[in-house]
Amino acid sequence: MKALVYIAGFMPDAGESVQTLIADLPPETGPPILRPQDGFLLLDRGKFHQAFAGDVDDDLAEFMADSQVPWGLDAAGGTISDPAWRSKPSWYLVTTDDRMIPPSLQREMSERAGSTVVETPGSHSIYVSQPAVVADLIERAASEVGSPAMA
Repeated sequence: MKALVYIAGFMPDAGESVQTLIADLPPETGPPILRPQDGFLLLDRGKFHQAFAGDVDDDLAEFMADSQVPWGLDAAGGTISDPAWRSKPSWYLVTTDDRMIPPSLQREMSERAGSTVVETPGSHSIYVSQPAVVADLIERAASEVGSPAMA
């Protein structure tokens, strides 16, 4: 691996987790995560479209909400020991209409990592609503580190 590309994603530093990164977010700006059930987390189905896929058509957003896969509490609480962005170049796509990871947090994480940043209007589901924007950033990163982009 020569480089990293983050698409509206969390970039925890050593000792941080997703939980620590979102701990101080006001409830209205944080992701609509339901209370854990049997050790797993899901997004509130009623808030899914607006929060996760705001720029995806209604039918597709409904399908995405219905087909979401629960993730374990350990995934959100697991801390990072040696973040790869400390030793690899990184690119970051900030989605300015994101309601899962506030754009201000995306900017903060990408800035401290020294990432090359591209911003675009779009939701957290930018890879669904605007796949060309995502592909362009991946191709840009690959060309700048001299590696062919993976298809």
